[in-house]
Amino acid sequence: MTGTWLSILGINEDGALSPEAAALLGAATLVVGGKRHLALAAPLIRGECRRWDSPMDKTLPAILARRPAPVAILASGDPLWFGAATLLLRHIPLTEARILPAPSSFALAAARLGWPLQDASCLSCCGRPIEALIPYLQPGARLLVLCAGPETPGAIARLLQSRQLSASTLHLLESLGAAAERRRTPAPDAMPVDIAPLTLLAIEVDGPVAATLPLVPGLDEAWFDHDGQITKREVRAITLAALAPRRGELLWDIGCGSGAVGIEWMLRHPANRAIGLEPRPDRAARARRNALALGVPALEVIEARAPEGCAGLPPPHAVFLGGGAHRPGVIDAAWSALSPGGRLVANAVTLPTEAALTAAQSRLGGALTRIAVERLDQVGGMAAYRPAMTVTQWRIEK
Repeated sequence: MTGTWLSILGINEDGALSPEAAALLGAATLVVGGKRHLALAAPLIRGECRRWDSPMDKTLPAILARRPAPVAILASGDPLWFGAATLLLRHIPLTEARILPAPSSFALAAARLGWPLQDASCLSCCGRPIEALIPYLQPGARLLVLCAGPETPGAIARLLQSRQLSASTLHLLESLGAAAERRRTPAPDAMPVDIAPLTLLAIEVDGPVAATLPLVPGLDEAWFDHDGQITKREVRAITLAALAPRRGELLWDIGCGSGAVGIEWMLRHPANRAIGLEPRPDRAARARRNALALGVPALEVIEARAPEGCAGLPPPHAVFLGGGAHRPGVIDAAWSALSPGGRLVANAVTLPTEAALTAAQSRLGGALTRIAVERLDQVGGMAAYRPAMTVTQWRIEK
């Protein structure tokens, strides 16, 4: 049985390590870290040094080849907070590793600003699009954002300006914990150019409430670029309620059009995933643009038609049939792929699709609901309610 051989040690810019961490580092036959980390800890290192490859997982074979000899990994701050330990523990059982964290950059930034850490959102733009910040740009929110490099704060500032949030307060926290640590509070339209490579940007969100995303499903259609192929907001809210998203679940959005249902599914929780199937390239491109603009760039849109496009996809926890449910094999492909406990929801406005849903309900069960929505409109010089097309919705849990 292999014992504990891997030590994952947090280190900050002052290079300080606890006596326990220093002893583990000195006993390691191999020490892996970034160039900066290895330089900070150099006086304590006795074994071989190796810098991380790019991408980092290419270094894993060299680390695993040393088992059970002692190996030390140097990581910034808390190795389990957007750190190297997250990668390593996917391949090495915790029983073979010990983790000694240092204060994270988030903890140091909160201490400098006097922010209660539990009230802030801690995010990273390292290897992630800055648009993923958009759902967190809520009125009065406080964000602590790890920057990928000196260009990231300017990109975030431009994002805030584009979303009418220029009144937000920004705090540049550079080289936290080092002798060269610096804190500045630039305006979003006056970001300095001499920003350190290691920077955390703290944001106090301020601006018109209308510029921030509502937290409930059923976003107004104006939030989306669309050609009319979009589930209307009232029906979309009912549809999301029927799909019942839970943390970390995967949705298939078949016939995704503008991507609205898949996007709102992902907005319910940052861990949620969605795959959209859309045969028209123009609509698929539009769905991707909408996903980026609304802060869920990880929406996967496949240019394909169901049921053929469903082959090889990971099993979903929920399926939405926004189009194509009348085509032979579509409902059966979705139903057979659905995980136990999963939900299937299909909307119909045409008679062939309504007939297909009625037949499916007779065969498989579930519930049928008719949804009628009327909106106030002008008829000549007077106001009247104009009815939208009635939607027949079938929902079933497996």
